[in-house]
Amino acid sequence: MTAPYSLLVVDDEPDLRTLYELTLIREGYDVDSAGTVEEAWTRLGERRYNAVITDMKLPDGNGLDLLRRIEAQGRPEKTLVITAYGSAENAVEALKAGAFDYLTKPVDLRQFRSVVASALGRSVLPSAQGPTPVAPAEAAAVAGPGDALAEAGHPALRRLVGRSAAMQQVRALIERVARGMAPVLVQGESGTGKELVARAIHDVSSRAAMPFVAVNCGAIPEQLLEAEFFGYRKGAFTGAQEDRAGFFQAAQGGTLFLDEIGDLPLAMQSKLLRAIQERSVRPIGAVAEAPVNVRIVSATHKDLAVEVHEGRFRQDLFYRLNVIQIRMPPLRERVDDLADIAAAVLARIATDAGVSPAPRLSPAAAALLARHGFPGNVRELENLLHRAVTLTGGDLIQPQDLGLPDDEGAEAEADEAPDLAPPRPVAPVASPAVPAELPADLVVYLDQVERDVLVRALEKHRFNRTAAGASLGLSLRQMRYRMARLGIQVAEHGGD
Repeated sequence: MTAPYSLLVVDDEPDLRTLYELTLIREGYDVDSAGTVEEAWTRLGERRYNAVITDMKLPDGNGLDLLRRIEAQGRPEKTLVITAYGSAENAVEALKAGAFDYLTKPVDLRQFRSVVASALGRSVLPSAQGPTPVAPAEAAAVAGPGDALAEAGHPALRRLVGRSAAMQQVRALIERVARGMAPVLVQGESGTGKELVARAIHDVSSRAAMPFVAVNCGAIPEQLLEAEFFGYRKGAFTGAQEDRAGFFQAAQGGTLFLDEIGDLPLAMQSKLLRAIQERSVRPIGAVAEAPVNVRIVSATHKDLAVEVHEGRFRQDLFYRLNVIQIRMPPLRERVDDLADIAAAVLARIATDAGVSPAPRLSPAAAALLARHGFPGNVRELENLLHRAVTLTGGDLIQPQDLGLPDDEGAEAEADEAPDLAPPRPVAPVASPAVPAELPADLVVYLDQVERDVLVRALEKHRFNRTAAGASLGLSLRQMRYRMARLGIQVAEHGGD
C-alpha cells in the first residue's frame, strides 16, 4: 500500500539525515533524502512531494536557495527549514521566503514530528502508531497551489467584503500566508476589521478545525497577564484553587490572535518572546515547561517601528511578529467598497432582528455616506446603519436617518436652517429623569433609558409589539429593530 505522504529530507550530515529518515518512516511517511541543493533539486525533478525538510547550511548553498526555487516554480511542497540554535535572523528569513515553519538545532524529535504533522494537516500521533488515514481533501494536497479554496471562494474570504484592488490584495495575501506557519502582523486603524483578517487566516489554513483564541492585550490588567497567557497550577498563588490553562494552551493546534499587541508592557513582551522562540510555556507554579503548537497572528493600530524606536516595544519581538505584514486599509481608502459593505451590514441587522426584506440605502443616503470621512472606519459605518434602521419607518434609509451633515457647513447652519423633512409624529412619553451625576458613558445610559421605556410599553400592552410600538409612535418594524439592538427578548402574547 502506498504511503499517504511523501517527504524529502535534505541534510549533508549522514547521521542526522538517517535520524530524520528513521523518525519519519516510523510515523508512516515515504521518505527520500539528499545531501546537497542540486541533489535535492534533481529529486524534485523526478517526483512531487508533500513536504521538503532542509537544513539551512548545505555544501553548495543553503536551504533558502532551495526554498526560493520551489517558490519561483509554484511547486506545491510545504517547506520546513532547520537552522542553527539562536539563528533568529535565518529563521525569519526562511519564513519570509515561504517556509511553512522552522526548527532549531539540536532538533527535539517530538517537536520535529509535531511540526511535520502540522505542515501536512495531520493530527499528531505518538510515534510508531502508523499514518493517519488520509481524507480526500488531504489526498489532493499535492495538487498544487492553484487550490480549490481560491477557486471556490472560501467563506472566510467572502466575509471580507469589497471589490476594491486593496481588498483583493488582502484576500490574495491571506490565501498565500494561510498555507504556512509564519507569524503575521495585521496593521490597520481601529475599526478596519483586523480580527476578520486573523480569523480568515485561521479558517483558510489547515488549522481551521482547531481553536482560534482571540486576546485583547490592552484589556488585561498587567498583574494578570502571565497567568492569562500561560496558565497556572493549583496553589500557585492566593485564589488559585485549581489548575487553569492559559491562552497558549487553549489555542493548542490552532491560532492565537493577539489584538493590540502594541499595548503589552515590556516585561510581558520578554516572556512572550521566549514562548514564541521556545514553542513552550511554563504555567505559574509549574516546575517544567510544556510544548505548545500555535500559530501567532497579531494586530495593532500603532506603528510598531516607531514604538521600537521610542523604546516601548522590544525590537527582537517586533522582528519575530512582523515576518509577514498585512495592512488593512481604512474605509476612506476604499470608498468603492462602501455600497457592498453597507448592504452586508444591513442584511445582518435585518437577520438579527428577524425581519425581511433588509432595508436599503436611498441614492441620496449612499451619496452622503460616500462623502463622509469615516474616522471610525467600518465600525463607525455599522453604528450609523444601526441608528438609521431604528429611525427609518420603511425599507428605504434616507439621509436624515443617518444623522450626518449634508455638507461641510451643514452643522454650522443647523440652528438656522429649517428641517427639510417633517418630523414623524411621536406619542408623548415621560422625559427620563436627569441623573444627579453625569453618566460615564452617554450611549450606554441612553440605551438603558430606551430599553426601560420599551419594556414598560410592552408590559403595559401585554407584550403586543404592534400596540406597544404605536403607543410610542413607532412602527412594528422600528419596534423590532430597537428590541433586537437592545437585546429585549420577551414572550409574545397576542398578535402583532
